[in-house]
Amino acid sequence: MKVDFLNVLQTNLDVKDEIFEAIQRVVESGVYIGGSEVSEFECDYSKYVSSSYCVGVGNGLDAIRLSLQAIGVGPGDEVIVPAHTFIATWLAVNQCGAEAVPIEPEAHGYNIDPLKLEEKINKKTKAIIVVHLYGVPANLPEILRIARRNGVRVVEDAAQAHGALIDGQRIGAHSDAVAWSFYPGKNLGGIGDAGAVTTNDKKIAEKIRCIANYGSTSKYEHIEIGFNSRLDPIQAAVLKVKLRYLEGWNTKRKAVAEYYISELGDKYIPWKKHDAMKDSVWHIFPIETRKRDELKQVLADNGISTLVHYPKPPHLQTAYKDQFLTTSLPLTEFKCSRLLSLPIGPYMSNESVDHVVKVLNGFES
Repeated sequence: MKVDFLNVLQTNLDVKDEIFEAIQRVVESGVYIGGSEVSEFECDYSKYVSSSYCVGVGNGLDAIRLSLQAIGVGPGDEVIVPAHTFIATWLAVNQCGAEAVPIEPEAHGYNIDPLKLEEKINKKTKAIIVVHLYGVPANLPEILRIARRNGVRVVEDAAQAHGALIDGQRIGAHSDAVAWSFYPGKNLGGIGDAGAVTTNDKKIAEKIRCIANYGSTSKYEHIEIGFNSRLDPIQAAVLKVKLRYLEGWNTKRKAVAEYYISELGDKYIPWKKHDAMKDSVWHIFPIETRKRDELKQVLADNGISTLVHYPKPPHLQTAYKDQFLTTSLPLTEFKCSRLLSLPIGPYMSNESVDHVVKVLNGFES
């Protein structure tokens, strides 16, 4: 039985007529930069996450960088980042001229450990980036308390957490700024690169919109050094369609995750009792195994596609080889050596999920 890791195509095919109608509307409008499609999606998404403002940008990396720039991060500053994350979280810091300071994840989870924060905060610390990795919310309330006590700003990287909850409220308006990616494989994905920042701070929203538009607030008037990172109207139109289906798709993801959790043993899911699980949207469903390569091959032999998120942490990447030569992050490295991501998505059949579980439970780990 063939089980895809994620059927990205199907999420588009199921709403194909609406997507084609939206694209045709953009083409026939003659407005190919900005315009009503972008502003309407920004309005819809800000309402969805209960934020005051939403600014569409070119992609998720730009969303993080713009958020940092808008709160004043620059050369000489330090930004605390999760050690275990996709490298974009770190790249955004360096692109601002600041230094990334990594923090290990929780022992029984994958998000940044609040207990390790204050020992890294100093006079150079400008901000903390909180990543809601795999769609599982981080302990943001505790992180915000620590940050406010120390006068540090907080930016969320919510690229994998569209629709996830914290204290009953959707992620998107808790901190200074929240960065989003709408890469095609996300829970809410476009048909190309796209991103956004949500915030309750009008000055941050205006700053982001200015920097992302060549540093301009009016045509041919440039008040600062900016660059070009604008949400494409076609992507906005497609996202506006797909946003209407997001909650249903997330519900189906949760059903798959709940079956995995109920049927797989503690040998695969050491984080089974994590408090944030119930509020996750399961962009990724990770398991841990000491025989990852062997298990990955067994699953492949049974038609099951898996991925590894992420095989090499940022501090071990060639891009950072000089900066982190003596850095030791043993927990991050340990988890990266054991993690394997199972198939999950809104179009997995019960038979597919059951097939994955049976192969896993038949494997001698």
